[in-house]
Amino acid sequence: MSAVEVKQGTSPIILGFPHTGTQVPADIHARLNENGQMLADTDWHIDQLYDGLLPNVTTVRATFHRYVIDANRDPDGNSLYPGQNTTTLVPETDFDGKPIWRDKQQPTPADIKLRLEAFHRPYHDALSAEIKRVHDMHGLCILYDCHSIRSHIPFLFQGKLPDFNIGTNEGKSCSPEIASAVGRIAFAASGYDAVINGRFKGGWTTRHYGQPEKNIHAIQMELTQSSHLTTEAPPFDYDEAKAEKLRKHLKDILEILEQTAIKLGSRYEQSKA
Repeated sequence: MSAVEVKQGTSPIILGFPHTGTQVPADIHARLNENGQMLADTDWHIDQLYDGLLPNVTTVRATFHRYVIDANRDPDGNSLYPGQNTTTLVPETDFDGKPIWRDKQQPTPADIKLRLEAFHRPYHDALSAEIKRVHDMHGLCILYDCHSIRSHIPFLFQGKLPDFNIGTNEGKSCSPEIASAVGRIAFAASGYDAVINGRFKGGWTTRHYGQPEKNIHAIQMELTQSSHLTTEAPPFDYDEAKAEKLRKHLKDILEILEQTAIKLGSRYEQSKA
């Protein structure tokens, strides 16, 4: 299996999909327990949700499941949220804190090293290459990292999560103009609620690649699955009516991001003149 799928475009925007993959090699699948084999913590249908919203956009999608290794975690194993419940580079539990591996079949340090080389690194090599290509083309790149999660997960957070969870690593991963542009659409979307840098402030991808001083901007969008799925439980069916309503707002977000990118790129070119 190829660890990553890339579709190249000419837009200054790149869409990252680290958690839509459901492929699990047979030897790893056999080590998962019944709970783990459900692959519940998938960003179900997120690539379908964004499909076709922005012409000529570049997409980079991991094909492997996050239980194999999480493409949005620090390869050194450092926690994204020290002191809070979260999942690790190779998760030991699901989002509810329940074990996903058979007894004595938990991944070893040697397993993790192999998976870094076979899955995590190829995904990020491809993402890095596309960021460089797009940046070379426009003098600027915006990486928009696409995610979803259940709206209620007591193990990870209290209460209900807002529908739009925008993460910019507390403003460090992108320019204020970009965060403001996305926030304007999300906060104005009727029937939805939104937050910037709430429980989810952007994963390792956002934090690692976002370098506004180099005109490489990264922003994460974590959507509640209730906004586009029939239910947040198996079989995690895509709800066409919900999705079409949401897609209108996502299209607005991507279009204003592209407009903002063009403005920022023009400003950057003028500063070099």
